[in-house]
Amino acid sequence: MSDPVVVGISGASGAALGVRVLELLRDAGAETHLVITDAGAQVAALETGLDPATLSALAAHTWDVADFTAPIASGTFSTAGMIVAPCAIRTLSAVSCCRSSNLLERAADVTLKERRPLVLMVRETPLHAGHLRQMLEAVQAGATIMPPVPAFYAGLQSVEDLISQTAARALVPLGLEPGVLRRWKGHEGG
Repeated sequence: MSDPVVVGISGASGAALGVRVLELLRDAGAETHLVITDAGAQVAALETGLDPATLSALAAHTWDVADFTAPIASGTFSTAGMIVAPCAIRTLSAVSCCRSSNLLERAADVTLKERRPLVLMVRETPLHAGHLRQMLEAVQAGATIMPPVPAFYAGLQSVEDLISQTAARALVPLGLEPGVLRRWKGHEGG
């Protein structure tokens, strides 16, 4: 992969997904540009024990959520796309309404306006009609909504397997085929 990938970590539960996405991208040799919301940093610390400095070390570049001068705030900065893992409903709503009140939201908006892949790993359940409307509007703008739904067919044995499989599946729309991805093979009998 020649163009960098933007990774956003917002304040939804599921920070381990963002960590695994960063690891898979690093293993694939992708240059990563990370932006973490304040709530994302808090949730990541609670769920994974990782502080912002440790998360930042997983990326080639990390940008402050308030830094609108970062390269990822401009469409002239070429990327392969962006993934928000996990994606809070607040972030989904910002994307669907074209709001850019922080760098993560701006980078997502830029990704859509430049017609690049944007994957939103929305982490909320149950969903009400407002959530579903926001998802529909984000999809209509060009985003891929990819909730972290387990692939039960993949023979996953642990929570780590589930996280890896889910993160790997979310990278496919960005043109990546992580080696850890377990694809459905269908019925192999005769």
